[in-house]
Amino acid sequence: MINQTIYLRRAHKLVVNQEAHAGQLSNAHLASAMKNIEHLGFTFSPLLMQAVRTLPVDQFEALYRQLVADLKVMVGAHVAYKPMYPNFPMQVMEEEDAELYLNALYHYCTLELLQYEVRERLPLLDKVKLTVIDLGTEAAFYTMIRQLIQANGSISETDKEDIDTVIAQANPDRLAEILPAEIPFKENVAFVAGSLYKHDKANVELLGRYIKTATDVLRLAAAWSEGDVSLAEPTRFRKFKRSERRLLLGLLEQCGSITEDMLRYKERWVRLGEILHPSEYKARYTRCKEAFDILRNDKPFATFNGSVEVAFHYNLIWNLIELLMKRPGEFARRLDQLLRKNEQTEYVILAFGEVANQVATTVLLQVKSYFAHRHEQQEQRTFFPKGNVARAYAIPNTLPPIEASVCHAIVNLCDQVLEERFSAMAPLGKTYVDPKLKTYLVPFSQRSASKSLRTIVRGSRVPMPEGDTIRFFNWWKEGIVQGKPTGRVDIDLSSVMYDHNWEYVEHISYTNLRSSKYQAVHSGDIVTAPHGACEFIDLHIPSIVEYGGRYVVTALYSYTDQPYCDLPACFVGWMMRKKPGSGEIFEPATVVDKIDVTANTQIAIPVILDLVKRTVIWTDLSLTRHPFHYNNVENNQKGMVLMGKAMSTLQKPDLHDLFTLHAKARGQLVASADEADTIFSVDQGVTPFDLEEIMAEYLA
Repeated sequence: MINQTIYLRRAHKLVVNQEAHAGQLSNAHLASAMKNIEHLGFTFSPLLMQAVRTLPVDQFEALYRQLVADLKVMVGAHVAYKPMYPNFPMQVMEEEDAELYLNALYHYCTLELLQYEVRERLPLLDKVKLTVIDLGTEAAFYTMIRQLIQANGSISETDKEDIDTVIAQANPDRLAEILPAEIPFKENVAFVAGSLYKHDKANVELLGRYIKTATDVLRLAAAWSEGDVSLAEPTRFRKFKRSERRLLLGLLEQCGSITEDMLRYKERWVRLGEILHPSEYKARYTRCKEAFDILRNDKPFATFNGSVEVAFHYNLIWNLIELLMKRPGEFARRLDQLLRKNEQTEYVILAFGEVANQVATTVLLQVKSYFAHRHEQQEQRTFFPKGNVARAYAIPNTLPPIEASVCHAIVNLCDQVLEERFSAMAPLGKTYVDPKLKTYLVPFSQRSASKSLRTIVRGSRVPMPEGDTIRFFNWWKEGIVQGKPTGRVDIDLSSVMYDHNWEYVEHISYTNLRSSKYQAVHSGDIVTAPHGACEFIDLHIPSIVEYGGRYVVTALYSYTDQPYCDLPACFVGWMMRKKPGSGEIFEPATVVDKIDVTANTQIAIPVILDLVKRTVIWTDLSLTRHPFHYNNVENNQKGMVLMGKAMSTLQKPDLHDLFTLHAKARGQLVASADEADTIFSVDQGVTPFDLEEIMAEYLA
């Protein structure tokens, strides 16, 4: 039995066990159900309508109840929204400044909200494009999960939860449909192995299929200890049972050059060794015993990285080239540094060309994109450090230049290798690649991606739907988390406007509920949430652009300092409204995106808006605030501008380039989708939201 909640959220599909001889579901039942989910922004496909008509009434009602509950969570309609000013936005716009000030003071002192008569609102006048829920199959569901496990990059915590749920619920005879022969990305190996073991579905033979290096074993120990399998953060290893210790040591014994690999994480292996007690099994696991002896006693051991660093230090270029050709992936990562060290760049390019076909697709794509812009003068360089918190760092670009001809040679080399590699895959036939895919980035790393209505790669630019007013919303709750009370929780929603040069224009937050220059308004500052609380911000795009605004950075601030991971619930989202005075303040059918905020930080930046180009820059970032700053928008301008500039000028591999390489290598490019056998597009065929398929099938 598949998990319908996961399938619906990930693919907008349901599996229906059609009854061959069941009485047809009445039109009244089906019409009522579809009308109700329209309110949430969804509808059924003709195939799904046909399938559910075969169900008995009781089975249909059970499916419908679960469907509505899941859809409400997806769009944020599972909670009640009671803003400070219930007749928002007009109530805030019409109120005198003195009244707004006194009302805020009353709330801050009493933690109570004033009661207002709720005016009757017009019904929703916006025409909403509904999301179609289609008919799925069990085979397609298991293929989706297998592709997720096969991803050639890191996956998110939500992805891991879904995989773990499916493994836990799967019958042993269905595991073959879920587990691929190979898991290319090492972090995913550790997580999946840990999940299999946790649910008593693992054995040495099965784990040995995936565990190939000492670092794989270290990640597995981290997974079993509920630690960070990316190894970005140290793990407090739990005490393992004797059988678990033997299993870990046995897996380590069968790996390749374990000593050098273990030295990369020396201190962690020393700590793990104190728990594994390898000396107890020194006769059985001799290689493990020798490796731990070298680590614990600081015995000399020559490593590859040490040799490379010595060669760089003494500028031994030919030694470097010879060394790096032995490890092509490391050659690719060191290519810029090597080119800067050597005036005879053609020899470096020739040497890299000899081994480039051994470099992973993901690395080659990033090398290509990097060198495509390397010769350009960039103001800053942006980094996304490995880890489970979505942080970005931007530093001044002080790298010495590399000639454009050298950069172009590397780009052409990468293209050549990738096309040759892709040509060995199954033919695509006539292929259409949508130009709109140029603004969607390739999903290399989803490790810190938040759970959201639509999963989009950080840095992608998504077109805004029709409408003039963007309505941001957030909802949070205080309470008990893991037996500890959160205390009072105040989460502030803010938006800051900048011009095209990233010069400050104005902000909307609890300190400035409405703009005197253009149509922008906040629903009022609520500072406690025992039963849940919410805030809204309306931004009228034409009036902001007319005044000279372009970029809008929207942020959440934990004013009371609790990190979001310690809250019972916190999410943020946005709606596009054509007639913001109609309908309820929160209309689920108009929700474009909703993001669960769960990072271990107090500031989150979910999106940046480019109002001139009418695009949403998907950021899903966290900022670490300075401990002496007040937690509000005014005191974090520097960090917000830095992140804004970094994300709005980000240059990373895009899906149009990736799919065009596949089309050239595996098929024939055509000018329209109507001519195509295979379609890569924003809304049909393989889309930017099919992350499992892209990461497994097109980054191999």
